[in-house]
Amino acid sequence: MDSLYIVVPCYNEEEVLHETTKRLIDKLNRMTADGLISPDSRILYVDDGSKDKTWRIIEELHGQEPRVLGVKLSRNRGHQNALLAGLMTAKDMCDVTVSMDADLQDDIEVLDAFIGKYREGYDIVYGVRNNRDTDTGFKRNTAQAFYKLLKFFGVDAVYNHADYRLMSKRALEGLAKFGEVNLFLRGIVPQIGYKTATVEYSRGERFAGESKYPLKKMVSFAFDGITSFSVKPIRMITTVGLVIFLVSLIMLIYSLAVNAMGHTQAGWTSMMMSIWLLGGLQLMAIGVIGEYVGKAYMETKKRPKYIIETVLRDK
Repeated sequence: MDSLYIVVPCYNEEEVLHETTKRLIDKLNRMTADGLISPDSRILYVDDGSKDKTWRIIEELHGQEPRVLGVKLSRNRGHQNALLAGLMTAKDMCDVTVSMDADLQDDIEVLDAFIGKYREGYDIVYGVRNNRDTDTGFKRNTAQAFYKLLKFFGVDAVYNHADYRLMSKRALEGLAKFGEVNLFLRGIVPQIGYKTATVEYSRGERFAGESKYPLKKMVSFAFDGITSFSVKPIRMITTVGLVIFLVSLIMLIYSLAVNAMGHTQAGWTSMMMSIWLLGGLQLMAIGVIGEYVGKAYMETKKRPKYIIETVLRDK
């Protein structure tokens, strides 16, 4: 039987950790009894520089339950870096990992189906939401817009999939070869290759606490995903610039023709509109190009994506 490590990034999750651990341990026990996983399976919490009692609780849980392990990052590095730290730590300890959030919204009962797909030969299994009934109308519409935007810009991401996924050891070894600093795992994982499958599930309500992904972070996350995996925005700017240039040539010919015929044109309104339009487009273009330059700058620094301060291992 294969050993399973459930990797759970945590940031200020003191309100849910006890309940999350209780449910995950129960699930691991049932899966072990059913012969789906080995008794060596574990839960690996990753504390992403939490400001509350998250790490203290992880230490307490580790002392009470040997199947609870922990990784503490030296400072807050963001969800994607924390998740990567957990996956890379688990890579050499187990046969297969499943990543999930700590808020108990992901349906852990589909873990059986994940392992079933893995045994059929799939190295990566994506957990895909089959509905968004638990979301507010605003959240539902913005989430759908997020995935459509990624698709429009050519980012290869699985629709309605977050970070609830199974990865085999060799898939994790493939992930380790990606060295970029600007992490967008939903776009990176499909680049690994190997056989993939999906498992549908219904996402529940958050057990306690508040979402760590408000609208501002979602917009930033989407922008990072697009600029990390697509040059389409720059190409769009080039296209817009070409169109404006052609329109300018037409207006130039028109203006010369009108002037040759002796017609006087005040032209103040059209001139001001042109200045504001071109100025706005130029600033937007510089901003988008600057974002790519900034990402290239960060990549060339080769700074570590995370630094681990403490690891709670098997006793």
